[in-house]
Amino acid sequence: MATKKGGSKGAKKGQFRDALALLKADHEKVSELVEKYEKSRGRMDDDRKSALAHQICEELTIHSQIEEEIFYPALREASEEAEDALAEAAVEHASIKNLVEQVMDDSPGSEEFDAKVKVIGEYVKHHVKEEQGALFPMARETDIDLKELGRELAARKAELKGEAGHASGDEEEEAA
Repeated sequence: MATKKGGSKGAKKGQFRDALALLKADHEKVSELVEKYEKSRGRMDDDRKSALAHQICEELTIHSQIEEEIFYPALREASEEAEDALAEAAVEHASIKNLVEQVMDDSPGSEEFDAKVKVIGEYVKHHVKEEQGALFPMARETDIDLKELGRELAARKAELKGEAGHASGDEEEEAA
């Protein structure tokens, strides 16, 4: 679990982005991928469409998992006020996961494939607005060490990407 502020001795300054910057970068990446899909879907063949949709789904799966395993429990422990927003986030995650499963099991040639990817994008847009507008400010008001939490998130994300065969090394970038 993340340590309190000031409890990250031994780490090189700036080695990892803080938790909120890492999660925000994930949000931006998925949003960009969904936008790319929407703009290009009519010009992509089924293989390219499938690959991009699956990339969106993999990014969302990993992102959701690190939030559920690390970020949400840390915030729940540090802030009683976050409980309602965390419950809503859990419901949103469940809806997104359901659509992700459908897209992963579907064929890009099916009638509903594009619609499912579009709805994922709409759900993600709403979820990001809620999370960045409510949960992130709550996290900033707690005594959570966001740098340490960022290290934990980055390490778990790298582990999950490695398991998926997509290790990219971008998890340790500094926040812009």
